[in-house]
Amino acid sequence: MTENKGALSRVFPDFADSILHSYGQVFFSNHTGFSIILVVVSFFDFWAGLSGVLAVVVTNLFAFLSGLNRKNIALGTYGFNSLLVGLGLGVGFEPGLAFFIVLVFSALFSLLVTQALEGVVGKYGLPFLSLPFLVVLWIFTLATREFTALEFSTRGVYTYNEMYLLGGDPLVQTYSLLSEPWLPQPLVTYFKSLAAVFFQYHLVAGILVAIGLLIYSRIALLYSLVGFYSAYFLYGLLGANLNELSYGYIGFNFILTAVAVGGFFLVASRYTLLWVLLLTPVSTVLIVASGVLLESLQLSAFSLPFNVVVMLFLYFLKFRERFSDKPLPVFYQLFSPEKNLYAQANYRDRFGVAPAIPLSLPFWGEWVVTQGHSGEFTHRDNWREAWDFEISDEDGDLWRNEGIRHEDFYCYGKPVTAPADGYVEEIINGIPDTPVGQMDLGHNWGNTIILRHSDHFYTKLCHLKKDSFKVVKGQWVPRGEVVAMAGSSGRSPRPHLHFQAQEFPYIGSYTMPCPLSSYILRKGDRVEYIQTGIPNNGDVVSNIQPTAAIVSAFSFIPGQRLRFKVTSQGGSQKEIEWEVRSDMYNNTYLWSETGKASAWFVNNGKVMWFTHFEGDKRSLLYHFYLGAYKIVHGFYKGLVVTDSFPLHAIADRRWLFLQDFLAPFYLFMKSEFTIHYKKMDDQFSDSFVYIDSRVVLKLMGRVTRVLDFSWELRNNSIHHFVIKQGNRITKVELIPD
Repeated sequence: MTENKGALSRVFPDFADSILHSYGQVFFSNHTGFSIILVVVSFFDFWAGLSGVLAVVVTNLFAFLSGLNRKNIALGTYGFNSLLVGLGLGVGFEPGLAFFIVLVFSALFSLLVTQALEGVVGKYGLPFLSLPFLVVLWIFTLATREFTALEFSTRGVYTYNEMYLLGGDPLVQTYSLLSEPWLPQPLVTYFKSLAAVFFQYHLVAGILVAIGLLIYSRIALLYSLVGFYSAYFLYGLLGANLNELSYGYIGFNFILTAVAVGGFFLVASRYTLLWVLLLTPVSTVLIVASGVLLESLQLSAFSLPFNVVVMLFLYFLKFRERFSDKPLPVFYQLFSPEKNLYAQANYRDRFGVAPAIPLSLPFWGEWVVTQGHSGEFTHRDNWREAWDFEISDEDGDLWRNEGIRHEDFYCYGKPVTAPADGYVEEIINGIPDTPVGQMDLGHNWGNTIILRHSDHFYTKLCHLKKDSFKVVKGQWVPRGEVVAMAGSSGRSPRPHLHFQAQEFPYIGSYTMPCPLSSYILRKGDRVEYIQTGIPNNGDVVSNIQPTAAIVSAFSFIPGQRLRFKVTSQGGSQKEIEWEVRSDMYNNTYLWSETGKASAWFVNNGKVMWFTHFEGDKRSLLYHFYLGAYKIVHGFYKGLVVTDSFPLHAIADRRWLFLQDFLAPFYLFMKSEFTIHYKKMDDQFSDSFVYIDSRVVLKLMGRVTRVLDFSWELRNNSIHHFVIKQGNRITKVELIPD
């Protein structure tokens, strides 16, 4: 009994949200303010609104008591189709005992159909949209024709009489004024089409939905206008009946299709805008055709065209072999077209086109690229995406003494490591080193190892030293494990390491383009961290060598608690505590009760970086998220690491409002993160590390916001950091356990 109460207490705090989100999900939103507006709109017909609420409550209760995923319940995933069914039935019938019995079972049936379709279409990576609503409402509409205890509604037929009974002549006059087409007819039609989503015809209901859409998403509003008016003018051009767009629950199909394609399932861009325009004629044909087919059953098409067009289009995109980013699918849904766009743009800026399997450099220490892609001597045509690596000294020389013996070359006999986890697919051994200055053309690749990292993804390491292999064929090797020693076998006039990625497991397979991940690039006195890149000829590169002081300071373990003393400029002090948490998917984040803030992060052992922030942007955790946005675990004096933030995480709301409208086409706001590794003092038992970081926001190239951070690490932890914004300085000290 206690366990049940505990479970209920965990889910019911989100139960109100599950009801509100069921309304917002109709427009792909989890924005609370927008959901409240939609609730109000649904009650323009009181009994319809009440039926909708009851349907959602019943469905979510059934979902919870059936043990379905609580997160999906809270998001409104199971409730929004029931909401539409409840509204549809509520508009069509008068309230009564028989009606509410039908309503309860329609809600239950909606849940069953929703779960079934989630399983069926989910296998293809497709959303079920409002298909459950269509199936259930059509079935119940056909069945209720035989239920004599149900009474069809006459609400809306004698609207003025109803208004008079509710509020007398003043309400009648007000209703009459608001019902007159005092706006241009195309705009009236647009508003009424918005209202029709919730089975309402009133102009004011549509205006409220438009206001809510503006609050929720400027991109969604923009695309709703584009989708609707492209259809409006197409109807006029084809001579179709324009009244269909505002009556019969038809016009909203174009709006929902445009919002879904334009910025929810796909990242908003000029390409999604083009596809919205191209899909409009398809939706038009479907609306007309479905109306003809369903007329014999006296059923409305409702949202059928929207469902068919969106699902077909999303399925169609899955078969692309090229141009997979035109348009780009949303991989992690943030329930906001703006956030989806800003997050994707930020991901592209931060990580570029990251490979499916990140490859590390296959050696220890610093090596120089002596021949890169499309090389001077080899690496041509179908074998052009490859590297040759060697080791040079401070003067840039590749060998000591006369350079006539293999042992004179700095790279000879040095360990060669696995660039990623994988299996040893093939080993070629037994070929002696070629004398310096000569080439063994009969054994082009020399001693070779091929590693299989996944299907159709292999790496090859060549010219290895005879009998130096540390692994055997079929063995599993982790990233960084030594597999052999560098040599000079095969077509190798001097010792070097040849490295390439390829699609097939054969010795002579063509190379495939694949960038390397997380490495240090040194150019003279300048040191740079490369997240993803292609080393070029002459580049001096190395894997990150972790520094214990930095690794320990920024390694956050789930269950760990961090306490800080915060001293403001005026001298006031307070203590703040954070907790390190992880969710069911093992995503880790810092949680602060102050500000209800969460900062999500990834730590791969070489780099720690933040991915997402939620909560109060005045909180200390938000400033920590900004100042420690990306931390490379190795100390390299003078190292400068740069990055950028998603605009919705940092930009001023007033300017962001305007940016949202232009975001699919142009970003006039930019953000920058820079961290500078200044100094490290080694003591007998500890290292003192000093780091500075800076956050900059630019508007049309002009700096509008700057935050500076100074970090001091001691005792393998963050001793303190200082935040400076203008004349305001805040010092934050870690309180030891």
